[in-house]
Amino acid sequence: MDDTLGVGTASAAPGERDDGWMAATPLPTGGDERLPVTVVNGADDGPVLWVTGGVHGDEATGVAVAQDVAATLGPLAGDLSGAVVVVPVVNPAGLRRNERTSYYGGDDPNRYFPDTEREGSRPPETQERIDSRLFEALTESADLLVDCHTAQVASMPFVIRDRVLYGDARTETEADALAEDVERLATALGLQVVTEYPAEEYVEQSLQRSTAGAALNTAGIPAVTAELGGHSVVEDDVREAGVAGVVAAAVEFGLLDAAPEGVAAAGAGVPDAPVEYPVRRFVGPRVESAGLVRHRVAVGEAVEAGDAVATVVTPHGDVAETVESEHDGYVIGRAEGLAVWEGVPVASMAVRDDGDLVAPRDAGED
Repeated sequence: MDDTLGVGTASAAPGERDDGWMAATPLPTGGDERLPVTVVNGADDGPVLWVTGGVHGDEATGVAVAQDVAATLGPLAGDLSGAVVVVPVVNPAGLRRNERTSYYGGDDPNRYFPDTEREGSRPPETQERIDSRLFEALTESADLLVDCHTAQVASMPFVIRDRVLYGDARTETEADALAEDVERLATALGLQVVTEYPAEEYVEQSLQRSTAGAALNTAGIPAVTAELGGHSVVEDDVREAGVAGVVAAAVEFGLLDAAPEGVAAAGAGVPDAPVEYPVRRFVGPRVESAGLVRHRVAVGEAVEAGDAVATVVTPHGDVAETVESEHDGYVIGRAEGLAVWEGVPVASMAVRDDGDLVAPRDAGED
């Protein structure tokens, strides 16, 4: 029996590592757009952990974490029970421009992965085809997925736990079982755990078509999104925490007996959550007055509903608005820039979550 694991041109026999490329889309100038891929195939059987990064081209620390996971686990192929597949740059077109989107289209490339419960009449364009090819390769072998991202400038590291939807794709009982593995994976990373938006908003924003959302809710693969600090530059302390978290996840699911020497413990150096209740993602609060923003709450600081989180001032420095939190929770990141327009958010928050992790796919529909 041949236990060689191949993804694209990377092909590794048991106990070996191999680097290669995955064809993404033909280029007008000839040749193909390619995604780098590393396969670390363990000597013994076990789960296959995929680690992806760079679906947004300016999210530097996520790319570095994926690369360093390959560098850390590559020499340990003989000790692995299972395999690790790393695709550190999912959006090379965005990376070339140091921008979130690709030049195939201006939309978010992390909203085009397959959703078997939503049929569209529009033929797939370039980015959707790239995402579908990657998704097909992922679902052929993956048992687990950690998708590495970054958030706003000065954001704290955290891990997003998607809502697990049930409906046509799976029963509520099956969703409950899947949610248990999602919880294990999210907790193993050692970062603060923030659940995604409520189910209705989650589907409205097509987050079930993100990398992790599609792996989880279309393919039934336990998957999480690691938000690893701020974008545009590699933050070394967060990179180290991200690698430690992925290695800890490999240990949790039996790929490794223990973290290798030199890898920090999961969660080392990562601040504890400032609240004890469960939280979900919330973008806001939003301003009603255009002007210049002055933040009044530090990232990681807890607030209660009604607390001031920012002040908007006029060009002359007069106070135009005091922006108050709508929820109990804490700030996880600030909006970039000094100027604000009416209706824009000034922060991202983790707010009290009283909803269920497992939810019906049609939540909120009549």
